[in-house]
Amino acid sequence: MKNLIVIKMGGNAGAELTPIFYQQLKQWRAAGKAVLLVHGGGNKISEYCEKLQLPVMKKDGIRITDAATLEITQMVLLGLIQPQILQQLASHQISAMGLNTITNASIQGEEIDPIAFGAVGKITHIHTALFETLLQDYVGVVAPLAQNQQGGRLNINGDNAAAEIATLLQAEALYLVTDVPGVLKEGRLISTITPTTAQQLQAENVIGCGMKPKINAAFYALEKGVPYVKICSNTFNEGTIFKED
Repeated sequence: MKNLIVIKMGGNAGAELTPIFYQQLKQWRAAGKAVLLVHGGGNKISEYCEKLQLPVMKKDGIRITDAATLEITQMVLLGLIQPQILQQLASHQISAMGLNTITNASIQGEEIDPIAFGAVGKITHIHTALFETLLQDYVGVVAPLAQNQQGGRLNINGDNAAAEIATLLQAEALYLVTDVPGVLKEGRLISTITPTTAQQLQAENVIGCGMKPKINAAFYALEKGVPYVKICSNTFNEGTIFKED
């Protein structure tokens, strides 16, 4: 999709992003850019699981999702996080609309490993025409949930979802917004990263479990043709830009 910018936001990002971020969204829209926000909610999901005495388990940074955890995930993402983000956008006079795959099948997927991860999936198809139509007039806001062929719900890692959606919609840029300035080594920002340097950083244990899915998602999008990919704490910050060797 021409002139599309995809932004992955964490579950806390809606409350933490500064007015400059919303001003940039307005500038992008005024310049004819389409904008899609993919939001997570991991910390809040864990919080509610703990309140209900459900185990919080992750493997390689991916949440293991049983039936009860899936219900909590859907409740938090669609009932709490997404409405908050839409409210934030509205308060900054930005026209936005939420996409709910449970009602419009905008994202379809399949399980990656039911035994190891439960109801965790990967995206296999998106309703491209729906996204393209919506994003002409609105900033889109979508949760990383999918439906499988049987109509069941799947939890998708937010970074993986954003990378796959950016790839399938042929976005011009993908921003993975997190709570750190980018990939750090000894507290210093690494401005550019390639597959070779990423392997070196992993061997040195510089890249932890929380950053690993973002690194993998960033390189996936780059390899699949998204020309500009960056991990950052805000879209206008320097961040870490991903490039081929």
